[in-house]
Amino acid sequence: MTIQEQIDNHIKDAMRAKATDRLGLLRMLKSAIKYAAIEGAGLDAGLSDDAVIQVIRKEIKKRQDSIESFTKGGRPELAEREAAEIEILNSYLPQPLSPEAISEIVRAAIAEAGATTRQQMGAVMKIASAQCAGRVDGKSLSAEVQRQLV
Repeated sequence: MTIQEQIDNHIKDAMRAKATDRLGLLRMLKSAIKYAAIEGAGLDAGLSDDAVIQVIRKEIKKRQDSIESFTKGGRPELAEREAAEIEILNSYLPQPLSPEAISEIVRAAIAEAGATTRQQMGAVMKIASAQCAGRVDGKSLSAEVQRQLV
């Protein structure tokens, strides 16, 4: 079952359960996915699971930024709501890699690229990103590559 099918099923479940907050979030997510599909290839195009994961990550990033703004603005109740939405969105992402697994992937990518200095970080990141396949955020991956390319 694709991620889009899971979202559609969860929308139906949320309607039946009258879970308005969850329903609103899932509808917004479905809309963002549809918009990305239209933007990418046209009205009738669908998105692969990898592209859907990118859309979900983008939505999570928006909410993280909102949490920061709400916290600075003294609105903890809105920050909590955004955090709850992040939890729901995270449920559609693949299981993240452990720090040990990330370290091992980076070590293998460095060996494959033959990198020895930070100037070659781009080549290592390209290889490591492909192997991680969306199971780790770019910031964490970049930090690990920098740590190992001292």
